[in-house]
Amino acid sequence: MYADDETVRRILKDTGDTWAVVGLSGNRSRAAYGVAEVLRRFGKRVVPVHPKAEPVHGEQGFASLADIPFPVDVVDVFVNSDLAGGVADEAVAVGAKAVWFQLGVIDEAAYERTRGAGLAMVMDRCPAIEIPRLDARR
Repeated sequence: MYADDETVRRILKDTGDTWAVVGLSGNRSRAAYGVAEVLRRFGKRVVPVHPKAEPVHGEQGFASLADIPFPVDVVDVFVNSDLAGGVADEAVAVGAKAVWFQLGVIDEAAYERTRGAGLAMVMDRCPAIEIPRLDARR
């Protein structure tokens, strides 16, 4: 298990409302698109990060985390595991408070580096699945 329920709850409830979703594009058939919709319904500002830098859900997209001109609270990662560690390192560099690796995105070394840098981190879980469980955990 790469995150306890308290870390999941803290990231979703207390860490902040600006989420950069790396891998989010306008492709409605991708999981990132649907998860971004759930995050928005939960009151999060969802900032798309994708090489195309296209707007999604009415929010301007950016090609990289470093291009975002405002603070990001959580970086939600929808890239394959081989690339995820680099994204986690970028999240640390831009001053994010937490990193969330989606289901199937696993990089144990990145998890240790990110936690060692003082960020909260969840790996191999999905916020769209965890959000409905929040009230049940009280």
